[in-house]
Amino acid sequence: MQFPAIPADARLYLRPIWFADSPFGLEGRVARLGNGLLWFQGYELIAMRGRGRVAKVAVPVARFDDCLASLPDALAERARMLAAAISAQRPPMALGDRTIRFDAPQVMGILNMTPDSFSDGGRYLDDPQAAADAGFAMVAAGAALVDVGGESTRPRAEKIWEGDEIARVAPVIERLAAAGVPMSIDTRKATVMEAALAAGARVINDVSALQHDPRSTDVAARAGCPVILMHAPSSGDDPHVGPTGGYADPVTDVFDALEARIAACVAAGIGREKIMVDPGLGFGKSLADNLALVNRLAMLQGLGVPLLFAGSRKRMIGALSNEVPAADRLGGSLALAVKAADFGAQMVRVHDVPETVQALHVWRGLRDAALTGG
Repeated sequence: MQFPAIPADARLYLRPIWFADSPFGLEGRVARLGNGLLWFQGYELIAMRGRGRVAKVAVPVARFDDCLASLPDALAERARMLAAAISAQRPPMALGDRTIRFDAPQVMGILNMTPDSFSDGGRYLDDPQAAADAGFAMVAAGAALVDVGGESTRPRAEKIWEGDEIARVAPVIERLAAAGVPMSIDTRKATVMEAALAAGARVINDVSALQHDPRSTDVAARAGCPVILMHAPSSGDDPHVGPTGGYADPVTDVFDALEARIAACVAAGIGREKIMVDPGLGFGKSLADNLALVNRLAMLQGLGVPLLFAGSRKRMIGALSNEVPAADRLGGSLALAVKAADFGAQMVRVHDVPETVQALHVWRGLRDAALTGG
């Protein structure tokens, strides 16, 4: 078997396919996805040149190395690198005296301190103790991380002054930190990052991948904390502004953007082992784009870092469910969380923590049974 002729200046991508219940009896014919509970038997190789796809071929794991001989040297090396990244161990997220491991999918709980978030805006805005109690409940229900945010990033949301954003989140973070709750700060502003980290947050979660505020990368590097880099086509005030001319391919375009941001952050002094990525479902993306991202989510494992998936209550669920309102999208949110786990997502960001934790417990039970021949 040989790959089709692929120009040497093409861009190459690999997607794990043909997932297996168990690696037993398939020695030499399967590869592992990270250090999780998933094994696969093939790669889908895609080559892009400019805005066009020039190749798409499925290759068994058992024949992958032999097939590389038909590629130009630089592309063969790229393919080896991607395959190694897909199967590389995902280092745990170290948060002081807490460690989040990625041998099974973890849950991040959403705690919005905003008046206008698309799903739960205003619920805790003027009551930091009630918000902290909600964070405590998330951890008790099984959340590994609580994501505290003070600025809505829904479409056309009003931008707020960083001082107001700090006033919203700092009292909640301080209460949660006093009880040892692991937290991320969901913000695009360097000053808010600094205040939140000082108050006890341990992770920076930025929808602009540290591009909105020119100081953000330096703040993260100096803090030495984990960062979550989300893809949005615009790093301006509205992260929902789509790319000029649309996407050539939404999945490979997102891959390219996140790969570039990882490289830029590493060059700025942020350890690669501290980086997680998020494909930014719904941010500047159509329903068709979002569906492609979900269905081909495993391709992003080629970035070699933990993957956060955030589909909870998002617009695509309404679009596929007779425009059901955000508060009534639990079923769709669980379907997306389980699908993300099927494709190796190391963490899912959700509003409904107990239900998602339960769904992933069942997912884990099914995987454990499959791996032991059940």
